Amino acid sequence: MRSVVRLLLLTTLALVISGCASNRPEEVLPEETYYKNARQAMNAGNFTRAEQNLGYLETYYPFGRYAEQAQLDLIYARYQNLDLEGARSAADRFLRLNPQSEHGDYALYMRGLASYNLDLGLASRYLPVDVDAREPGEQRQAFQDFSQLLSRYPDSQYAPDARQRMISIRNRLAALEIRAARYYIKRQAYVAANKRAAYVIENYPRTPSVEEALIILAETSQRLDLDKPAKDAIALLRVNFPNSRAFDQEGKFRSSLPKNERRSLLSVVTFGMLGD
Repeated sequence: MRSVVRLLLLTTLALVISGCASNRPEEVLPEETYYKNARQAMNAGNFTRAEQNLGYLETYYPFGRYAEQAQLDLIYARYQNLDLEGARSAADRFLRLNPQSEHGDYALYMRGLASYNLDLGLASRYLPVDVDAREPGEQRQAFQDFSQLLSRYPDSQYAPDARQRMISIRNRLAALEIRAARYYIKRQAYVAANKRAAYVIENYPRTPSVEEALIILAETSQRLDLDKPAKDAIALLRVNFPNSRAFDQEGKFRSSLPKNERRSLLSVVTFGMLGD
C-alpha cells in the first residue's frame, strides 16, 4: 500500500514538474529574437503572442538594450488585448522604473486611456450602453492622468487628444450630476436637487449641462420659497441661454414642476443629507 501511495506521489510530482517546464521556452533565445518576435506578433494583431515574447524579454534580459522599449510595447499589447488593468499596471511600472524617460508622456497617456475605458468594460463594445447612466469610477483617475500629461508634457503629440478627453470627462461628470438632480426631484427632495444643480454651475461651468442646471436651480429654489436665488438663477439663464426651453413665447420662465405636488418633509431631509 505504501509503495502504491509513493508511486502516486512520484507520478503527481512528475506531472507538476512537466507542467511547469511546458510554460517555459525550450531554450533561451537571443534578446533581439524575442523583440523581433514580439514586434512581428503586434504587427499581425496577435497581442497574446506579443505579450508572451515581451515577458520572456523582461525575464531573461531585464537590463538589455530593448528593455525600455519592451516595457512600452507591453503597455500597448495589454491595452489592445483589452487587459485595461494590466495596461495601467504596466504603465505605472514603466513610469516608476524610467522616471526620466523621454517616453513618459506615452506611458501617462496610455494609463489615462486605460482608466478612461475601464468603466465601460467589454459590454460597451457590443451592447448599447448608456454611458451617462453609469458611475464615473475611473473617469476621475483618467482626468488626473491626462492633466498630469498636459502639465509635464504640454507639447506632447498626445496632448491634443488628452485635452479632448478631459473635456469629455467633465461633460460626463456634469451630466451625472444632472441625472442625480432629476432623480431627487422625482422624490420631491428639492434641497438635494438644488445642491446638485449648484454644484454643476460652480464646478463644471463650461459644460452643456449648465443650462439644465440653471433650470433646476430656479425650479427648486421656487419650490423651496427661495425668491432671490430663484430670480438670480433665472437672470443667469436669460443672459446665457436666452432661447432656453424654460422660457415661453413671451420670455417668461415656466417651471416644469407640477404645481399640486406636495413635498414630503421626510424625503427632503433624507435626500438632502444624501446630497451633501
